[in-house]
This record gives sequence, C-alpha cells and structure tokens, in this order.
Amino acid sequence: MSRLLIRGGTVVNADRKFVADVLCEDGIIKQVAPDIVQPSQCDVVDATGKLVMPGGIDTHTHMQLPFMGTVAVDDFFTGTRAAVAGGTTMIIDFVLGSRGVSLLDAYDQWRSWADPKVVCDYSFHVGVTWWNEQVGRDMKRLVDEKGVNSFKMFLAYKNVFQLDDTELLHSFRACREAGALAQVHAENGDVIHDQSQRMIDLGITGPEGHAMCRPEEVEGEATARACVLAHQVNCPLYVVHVMSKSAAEAVLDAKRKGRVVFGEPIAASLGTDGTHYCHHDWRHAAGHVMGPPLRPDKGTPEYLMNLLASGQLDCTGTDNCTFNANQKAMGRDDFRKIPNGVNGVEDRMSVIWEKGVHSGKMDACRFVAVTSTTAARIFNIYPRKGVIQPGSDADIVVWDPEASRTISASTHHQAVDFNIFEGMTCHGVPLVTISRGKVVWDHGKLNIEKGAGRYVPRPPWSTIVYDSIKRRDVVCVPQKVDREPYSGPVWTKDGDIMVGGAAETAASPQASPQKEAKTDSTPTGRQQAVAPSGGKPSSRVLRPPGGGSSGIFFG
Repeated sequence: MSRLLIRGGTVVNADRKFVADVLCEDGIIKQVAPDIVQPSQCDVVDATGKLVMPGGIDTHTHMQLPFMGTVAVDDFFTGTRAAVAGGTTMIIDFVLGSRGVSLLDAYDQWRSWADPKVVCDYSFHVGVTWWNEQVGRDMKRLVDEKGVNSFKMFLAYKNVFQLDDTELLHSFRACREAGALAQVHAENGDVIHDQSQRMIDLGITGPEGHAMCRPEEVEGEATARACVLAHQVNCPLYVVHVMSKSAAEAVLDAKRKGRVVFGEPIAASLGTDGTHYCHHDWRHAAGHVMGPPLRPDKGTPEYLMNLLASGQLDCTGTDNCTFNANQKAMGRDDFRKIPNGVNGVEDRMSVIWEKGVHSGKMDACRFVAVTSTTAARIFNIYPRKGVIQPGSDADIVVWDPEASRTISASTHHQAVDFNIFEGMTCHGVPLVTISRGKVVWDHGKLNIEKGAGRYVPRPPWSTIVYDSIKRRDVVCVPQKVDREPYSGPVWTKDGDIMVGGAAETAASPQASPQKEAKTDSTPTGRQQAVAPSGGKPSSRVLRPPGGGSSGIFFG
C-alpha cells in the first residue's frame, strides 16, 4: 500500500476553502480532516501556508496530431510531462480521423499512441469529420463501449473537417440520442476559404493574412448558427476555444434564451492577443497562428476573463497543438500552409491565476471551478475528479499563491521551440503536483514514468448537461391543432377544382375577354372593379397605408 499525507495546507474546492490535512492511499483520497495522525510507511508533503487544490483538467489538447502535412511536436509524453509541471493532472485530447476513416478505428489508433506515453490521466473527445449512418452507429458504440461522451464537429476547415448544416443536424441528433455532448469548432469555413484566396490575390502571404481572412464576425456567426442548429434537436452544445467578443456574445445570447450551451475560453485567448500577427519577425508572427486566430482587439483577453470570472463562460482548456519553427515554415510563402496551433498545457494554470486571481477578478474557489471542477461536472467524471474529498482520485496540486515565475521557451517542459507567453511573469506557482497519489512534480523536479497515466472513461447523460434537456423532452413537445377537416374546393395542377370529390374545369380568365372587369381610379388610391354583370363591385388595395407589401407576413 502506498500512502501520502499532505499536511498543513488550506484545501480549496469550488465551493469552499478550509484548513485540513489530506491522506491518500493507493491513488485515492482517504481522509480530509485537521491534524490527521501520520500512518506508518507514509510519505509527507508539507503544505504549510500553501493552497491544496484539485489538479487541473485541460479540456482541450491535441498531442501528436497529424495536421496540415505534419505532426504536432508535443506527443503524449512531452505534452503530459508539461501538464504536470504546470499543475494539470488530466487532459482531454481529441481523436480526429480523416474523412472516410471509421471513428472506432481512429479511436483505437489514438489509444495506441497515448497509452504507452501518458504520465497523467487522460480521456478522449472524438471528432466527427464526415457523416453517414454508420458514423452515427459508431458514435453510439463509442459512448456505450469506450467511455466517450463528447463529440466535436467543425464548421471550418473546408474539404478537410468541415460539415455542412445538414450533417451538423445529424451529428447533433446522434449526440442527443446517445446522451453525449456536442462540441463545435465555430468558424464559417466557406467564408474563410473565399477570403483566404482573396488575401493571396492581394499579395498578402504572411501570417497577418491568416487573421485577416478570419475576422471575429466569422467566428460569431458560426457560433450563433451552431447554437440555433443544436436547439432545433434539443441537443446541448459546448463551444470550444471561444476566441472573440462576438463568439462570447453568441454563447451568452443562447444562455439568456435558456439554451444549454457551454463556452470554453482557452489560455491563449485569456492571456495574449492578435497584435502579434503584425510582428516584423516572421517566426514570431507565425508562432501565434492558430484557428480561430487571436484577436487584434487588445481588450479581448480581459473581456473574456471577466465573463469567465463571473460565471458566464464555464471552463478552460488550451487547444495545445504545437509546431516547431521548421514546421511553421511550411507556410513561409503562403499563410494557408502554416500549421495552426500554439502551446498552453503547461502555462494555463499560472496564466489564469495571474489574469484572474492575482488581478482581483476571481477568488481561489472560482479558480478551482474554471480549471478543474466545472470540467469534471460537464464531462461526467465528478466527483472522481475535480474535488478534494474522500473517495476522489488523488490528483492534487500544492499551490503557492505568492511565488512567481517568468514563462519562457528556454525553461518550459514542452518539446516546442516557441512559447506565446514568452516573458510573462505569473504570480501563482505549482510547487507539488500529485497524480494518482504519486508526486510527479516537486519544487521544479519531475518524477514521472511513461505510461503511468490511465484512460478515464466518461459515462453519458451528465446531470449538469442533460437534466434540463430531458425535462424539455416532456414539456416542450410540439402539439398539433385539432380542427374540423377542410371540405372546400381544392385547386389541382391540371386546373381543375375539386368540390366534394368531383372535378370541375376552372374558367380561364383569357377564355372570356368580354367578361373582364373594367376599372376606374379613385382618389383613395384604390381601383374600383366593376362587375361585368352589374353585380356588387369589389375593391383591391394597390397602395395600402404604410406602403406596399411584397409578400405574405405571418405574425
């Protein structure tokens, strides 16, 4: 039996903080109480004066992703190594198979890459990059047999990952029927495809063109559209990497309407901005290329942090997908060929503490919520993860809120040769990271083992996601209107009028020219129709008060 006692710290959960010791046995939290008596054969971590928090959960990573003609340089070993160095004890990565590849085969491929390498626990979202009925059946099997409860659909990357609206509806409905959460990369891929060619035609080939062809309204439109489509099939929605004010407003608008929509800002959108795309050093500018891009509005990071701190956005990831200089240089003459992706898995916790807690926008409990607990609840692994209490996994970070560090590519633990937060000083430092009851990061030193992490299956029907959705199935069912059947005449395509089941030939207006109505104008703007047989005349309004109408209006 392995035992670990964390002594003298202040335990911080999403709902409260309190002084207590934490005893872990065989990877599980056994006891949380003041002054726990130290058992025999027990290692001790002194947390006096420090915060003891649930390990971070990064909701969005892409380790060793094959993408844009190359492969992300941080694999499942270097990526999870960096995660624990930053206080994160679980990542949720993405299986992204190519069009036509079975979702089950893609899942098996990603598991074969991850299992031998991960140094902390992990799980998978699965991307739906194409659609037919077999894809829908595979989604159900992944939920039932593999512990996948979230699927990502793309509104961008035309001819690679992008789905059209009909395919999105099918995918959302499949998620809804399986009790899974639909996720979207929300950008209008058709606009981007068109505008990126326009930039090239204008001679704009550098990294700035990447941002110019993807303005934030393109993200906002796609986010709003995804919210509308998901609502049509009563499907909960999770918007990944919220990068702009426009996208955030679309999420908030859906929330205000009572829709079940979650918004995920990431370390990059909270910690830096898109002015870097105009940097005169091509490598520096290209190092920030990601999709959706960082926004040139310098107020965007603070705007998103305010929404996160106030509970209007929900949890945080990184979209960690890293490429070295020589890989980014594939697009040296054409920004469309620059592999999209940036770092963040190691620095997310410190960046959010600096921009959120140290700045006074959120307290430590909210920090725990946005970096761990809310993700655990949304993805249905709470209270196994995301809380310090008896029975939960011993995934813990001992945090020093007073210490500081300066972020740099020269000292980080990722494989990538660039860091978008270069030179940023962050207050709030992970002193000790504990994964599955084992100290894996201790005051700047790693103590890790390849393959020590485990795949974490996530059951469907998360309560925070689906309780209200299920209720709406009961109370929001469309109802038909009971009425007497119509028994009047019906016009047919052959020009007959069906009356009581019998057909009569309709008189053609051209057949009786002698009966055409005579008209005379009146001062009121009406034409008076004179009945040819002396009957009662009728009026047709040509200019009704308020102007003319070009069609039928249904109020």
